[in-house]
Amino acid sequence: MKTYLQEMLKRKDLLIYLVKSGLKAEHRNSYLGYFWWLLDPLLNVLVYYFLVVVILGRGGENYPLFLVIGLVAWRAISATINTSAKSITRYSSIINQVYLPKSLFPLSFTLTQLFNFAFGLVVVAAFLAIYGVMPGWQVVYLPLIVLVQTVFLLGVGMILGYMTVFVRDIDNLLSYVIRIFFYASPIIWEGGRLPPEYSWAVDFNPIAIIVESYRAVLMHQSNPAFTGLLVIFVLSVAAIIFMIRYYSNNEHKIIKAL
Repeated sequence: MKTYLQEMLKRKDLLIYLVKSGLKAEHRNSYLGYFWWLLDPLLNVLVYYFLVVVILGRGGENYPLFLVIGLVAWRAISATINTSAKSITRYSSIINQVYLPKSLFPLSFTLTQLFNFAFGLVVVAAFLAIYGVMPGWQVVYLPLIVLVQTVFLLGVGMILGYMTVFVRDIDNLLSYVIRIFFYASPIIWEGGRLPPEYSWAVDFNPIAIIVESYRAVLMHQSNPAFTGLLVIFVLSVAAIIFMIRYYSNNEHKIIKAL
């Protein structure tokens, strides 16, 4: 495992290249280019605001702000999971020609989407200013939440990236699984509205814990869910360590499967 980590460090230039190429490729053929990083969350907010407030007559005070925080976080989470799952198969032609640590590929896609997420936070900051909501001192915990989210997504991405090489159907099933998590998490609705017997959908849902923690420090001037974030972080780090060891021992199987 130590040798494998050293090999990953030697390939840091490749990692930087993969992140840059991923950012350029995302909107390469669009007229608006990188402006989509700001426009996409805004359009998502408009769609769900129309659905929830205009059509269903629900929502509440500062609901657009509530919505934009949830959607920006969700966009980063769903995009990272989707792209990381296909990260190794996407570069199969390169992998079959040159030896490269395969775990670099889910890592590169995780970092690419983290950069996109930073633009989403700019949109969140704009909504905070529009609605006159000033985060309290608890905003200092924002980098901590971003760190937990990144480590969590890297762990999930490394697992899915490896599994998708051998079971290509995972890529097709993933869209449905992600959709379930979208509606099972308080992205467009408040977690407290669930009946008590379904509260576990929020209490033990890592995505819900992360999203609600963002709202706590940005909207409600309160502390994030420290216990939940700690559990997510510890389990994610354990998953990453396990997967790095697993990659180092089984990379020859990836080459054969590709």
